[in-house]
Amino acid sequence: MTKLLITGGAGFIGANFVHYTLKNHPEYQITVIDKLTYAGNIDNLKSVMNKIKFIQGDICDRELIDKLVSQNDIIVHFAAESHNDNSLRDPWPFIQSNLIGTATILEAIRKYGKRLHHISTDEVYGDLELDDLAKFTETTPYNASSPYSSTKAGSDLLVKAWVRSFSINATLSNCSNNYGPYQHIEKFIPRQITNILSGLTPKLYGTGEQVRDWIHVDDHNSAVHSILDKGKSGELYLIGANGEQNNKYIVETILELMGRDKNAYEHVNDRPGHDQRYAIDSTKLRIQLGWEPNFTNLREGLKATIDWYTNNEDWWKNEKAKIEAAYAKQGQ
Repeated sequence: MTKLLITGGAGFIGANFVHYTLKNHPEYQITVIDKLTYAGNIDNLKSVMNKIKFIQGDICDRELIDKLVSQNDIIVHFAAESHNDNSLRDPWPFIQSNLIGTATILEAIRKYGKRLHHISTDEVYGDLELDDLAKFTETTPYNASSPYSSTKAGSDLLVKAWVRSFSINATLSNCSNNYGPYQHIEKFIPRQITNILSGLTPKLYGTGEQVRDWIHVDDHNSAVHSILDKGKSGELYLIGANGEQNNKYIVETILELMGRDKNAYEHVNDRPGHDQRYAIDSTKLRIQLGWEPNFTNLREGLKATIDWYTNNEDWWKNEKAKIEAAYAKQGQ
C-alpha cells in the first residue's frame, strides 16, 4: 500500500479528504497530523479513527515532520491558518503556519525525496471586478490582499522555488471556495445554516454583491486525487466547478431550501478589504487530467450540506453561542 501523510487532516477540507480517500482509494494507508487548533476537530475523524493513524502535532516541529515525511510516500499538505477575519486581527499564526510550516515540510521532502501535493486557494490572486468576465488561470499574477492570502501566496512560491532550485517532486492546486460537511460554523455557508437551525437571523456582509466560485468539498478532493494520479511534477492546477454566485444568492437560497422567506436575513458591517469576486478557470485540470465535478448544481450541493448540518447538530451546537458572540462584537 502507498503510505499517505495528510497534514491538517482534522480540518474541514482535510478531514473530508480523509473520508473521501478511505471510501474511494483503499490503496492508501493514511497518517494524519493536525495541531487541533480551533479549526481542527478530532470529531471530524471520529468515525474512521480505527482506519487511520492520527498524530497531534505542529507542522513547524522539524523533528516530528522529518520523522513523518521519512515514513510516508506522499504528503498532501492541507494544514494552514485560513480565516481572513482572524488574519486581520492577528497575522502571526498565519505567518507561522503557512510560511514556516510549509518550509519545514519542504525541507523534509527535499531530504527524503518524497512526493508533495500542496493545497492552496484562489485568494492568492486577489479579486476581480464584479462586471469583469475574466477568470483566474494558472498564469494569473498573484495579488493577495490580506495576511491570510498573502501567506498562502508565500507558501505557493516556496513550493515553486523548491521545485526549481532543488528539483523536488511536487504539484500545487489553487481551489475556489469549498463548502460541505465538517466546515467550521464561523464560515459563511455553515454560519447561515446553523443560524436558521438555532432560530437566529442569517447575516449578510454589506450588500452581499461579492461573488464566490463555490465547489463542493468532495469535488475538490476528487480533483486532488486526479492530480495525485495524473499530475505532472512542478505543475499548478486550478480547481473549480463553475459555481459563481454572489453572497446574497447564497443566503436567499439557503433560506428557501430551509422553508423560510428568502428575505429573512439582515445586513451587517462589511468585512475590511472584502474581495469582490473570485472565479476559477479549471480548463487545464479538465482537459489534461480528465477531471469533472459531480455537484454541477449548486442548489443540490447546498441542500446536501443543509441536510448534513441538520442531522449533525451535536457536532456544532456547543460552539454556536461563542462564535456568534465573537461576531456580535464586530457588528457582524
